[in-house]
Amino acid sequence: MTEPTRYSTTPVQLSPLPETDPAPVDGCPGCVELSAVRDRARAGGDMTTVSDCNVLLRRHPQGH
Repeated sequence: MTEPTRYSTTPVQLSPLPETDPAPVDGCPGCVELSAVRDRARAGGDMTTVSDCNVLLRRHPQGH
């Protein structure tokens, strides 16, 4: 069995979160729809859906 660490270790450095929402690509109906869903979710206070839409928008340009 290993001994627990009994000394301070250096903190883990995490990358910062983006501060702005990703913008939809002009002329893409999928991006426009995700942006509309995100706006409705934000208006209703559903920040989980806002976050999900942001992730999908960030990944979506790979298909363009």
